[in-house]
Amino acid sequence: MLNYLWGGMILLGILVAAFTGKMPDITQAVINSSKEAVQLCLMLLGVMSMWMGLMRIAEKSGLIAALSRRMRPILRYLFPDVPDHHSAQKYISMNIIANMLGLGWAATPAGLKAMENLQELNPKKDTASRAMCMFLILNISSVQLVSVNIMAYRAQYGSANPSEIIAPSLLATAVSTLVGIMAAKMLERRSRA
Repeated sequence: MLNYLWGGMILLGILVAAFTGKMPDITQAVINSSKEAVQLCLMLLGVMSMWMGLMRIAEKSGLIAALSRRMRPILRYLFPDVPDHHSAQKYISMNIIANMLGLGWAATPAGLKAMENLQELNPKKDTASRAMCMFLILNISSVQLVSVNIMAYRAQYGSANPSEIIAPSLLATAVSTLVGIMAAKMLERRSRA
């Protein structure tokens, strides 16, 4: 559906440009945007490679496992249906840690594995479990200590202080995560009643 929407908007823009004599502007905008997109992708590739490497080192050194153990009391509260030491806890922890660092691309593989593991625990295979819903809420709202993507974009476009986004980002994502958890827990209690 979204593809049709974007396709329609692009086609409409080209038609309007053709009828108003602005086709050279459209051509120039396409060339400039393509150039900027490639530059941004290359810059993000470097940032992504560095952080993915750090995540891999953290995993190999046992830091992820240590952080996962420290997160276990929180995970028990948020995911009471997931047994202790189940592999889903490891993947949930990895996903949360990657999201906290603002590494959505690094969080995705761990998130997919977490959902696979949560589906194995799910008694109703055609319906999302409470644990799956809670994980989705955490993944979408994700507290971010460092917004690597936004800082990279701000640096690419010449911001004088790309890291000034850290405090507002932390506050906004902490509030969104807290509200999401509270709403999920309230709905969970209501569904039991």
